[in-house]
Amino acid sequence: MKKRLFAVILLSLFLEGTAFASAYRIPEQSADATAKAGAHTAAAVKADSTYYNPANMAWAADAWQGEIDLTYLHLTAIEYRDARSSRFDGDSDKENFLLPTLFIVSPDYNGFRFGFSITEPYGLAKCWEDPFPKTFAEEFELKVIEFNPTAAYRFNDYISIAGGVRFLYNDASVKSSGVVTPTGLTATRDLEGDTTEWGYNLALSVRPNSNSNIAVTYRSNVDLDFEGDAVLGTNLFQTTVKTDAEVTVPAPAVLTIAGAYTFDKLTVELQWDRTFWSEYETLDFNYDTPLMNPVLAAFDQPIPKDWDDTDAFRIGLTYQMTNVVALMAGFAYDENPAPDDTLGFELPDSDAWLYSLGARFTLNPNMEIGVGFLYDYKEERTVTNEDIDGTFDDAAAFLLTTGFTYTF
Repeated sequence: MKKRLFAVILLSLFLEGTAFASAYRIPEQSADATAKAGAHTAAAVKADSTYYNPANMAWAADAWQGEIDLTYLHLTAIEYRDARSSRFDGDSDKENFLLPTLFIVSPDYNGFRFGFSITEPYGLAKCWEDPFPKTFAEEFELKVIEFNPTAAYRFNDYISIAGGVRFLYNDASVKSSGVVTPTGLTATRDLEGDTTEWGYNLALSVRPNSNSNIAVTYRSNVDLDFEGDAVLGTNLFQTTVKTDAEVTVPAPAVLTIAGAYTFDKLTVELQWDRTFWSEYETLDFNYDTPLMNPVLAAFDQPIPKDWDDTDAFRIGLTYQMTNVVALMAGFAYDENPAPDDTLGFELPDSDAWLYSLGARFTLNPNMEIGVGFLYDYKEERTVTNEDIDGTFDDAAAFLLTTGFTYTF
């Protein structure tokens, strides 16, 4: 159990916001993406294409386009029921978040298009107040913001390529406390950390005809080298250690292949995502101050995670009902990467089924508003490992995204 406490520290430093898709990745960053359950790579041709598929900027209207979105995110309480004793049961807190995003796409400049986005593509928060879960994940939060300038080049009416630079800013805080041995020894921690890192993204779009588009995008792995301040304590010899700490964890690469086809007024998009979570093999936290206390020394042990690569399968539908109103809907199945052996209270993840709908309204030739709603249902999961022997249930997320697009 003491080793598992150490594992939670790392996860707490990395994750923020929510865990409602594949682990801590958040694909839904705009109203259209929320309305289509994340199936928004091949068919994106408005300002948010700079994030979802910058190669598609080549097919956008030849003008400046800007879009701002705001997502309200609600996480339900997760119920944990332990098979050994009801003393270990617990319910996580409900969580509510507001996630703003911004997208800008330029007009055509001799075949080149330029874009910029501000998004929050990763996140998790979890708070447990019952004694047993609280020992592992009492409270933590991290703000993750990505700045992503992009450029696209259109070779002809059929092929476009693009690339971009990713700048990730992350700021974290985490607390936990609990009894870690039957004899009453306790362990506490209070950590703050941050990091800024760089990555890249690439995209290719092939448009065989005006009704279809095939897209491939890739977002690179980014190793997040966290540095921060740690305060660790235990009642064994009344020890408190204040020290600098650092650790490296991956923000995994994502490969997406998608295709879209328009049948008169109906556009159908099929999408496959591969998230390379297998980069996340171990947790190895390094402290500037040696941890001589035997209870605190457990925080300094590498912990295997052995996460698996995951697949997500998505379908999105857009029906242009009139010149003013477009209706959208989506469905997705999203796998989770965490094996039973390493699952913990900080991220009690399970496979997800996503259902969504939405609409876009054209106010005038220059202005549009959009709205998307998504329900994320997490499967019940029973786990038996070193620390957990029980079932997680009732996990779900609700997203409501509104967006405003202006063309000038």
